[in-house]
Amino acid sequence: MKNLLLFAFILLQACAVTQDSVLVLKPSQSMCITGKGPGQDGAINPYSGEKSVALVKNLSENSFNVRIQKAGKIIQDVTIQPHKKQSFVLLKGQELYFDSQLAAKAQIRFKRYAATR
Repeated sequence: MKNLLLFAFILLQACAVTQDSVLVLKPSQSMCITGKGPGQDGAINPYSGEKSVALVKNLSENSFNVRIQKAGKIIQDVTIQPHKKQSFVLLKGQELYFDSQLAAKAQIRFKRYAATR
């Protein structure tokens, strides 16, 4: 019985770590997704203290922009077309924003950066 409870707990923890966040963007909205800190972020990046990857998917019929910045300086600004997905490498201290002119819906998932050889 203890083993079953332990297995269920571990399974729930694994699901929580890999859970996607779905965000609804209103017209003319700029939303901080991660990088500002607790209570200010739209999604939680469990790897924010290290190099990580943000996997972004546009779930809507309208495009929106993904902006990465650090200390107020824009590093990258990319438009995500409807129903497309793209990954972004985030370094420690960088902030991720979604900017939309029209209503949009986005899915985001974070993962630990893994260097390829």
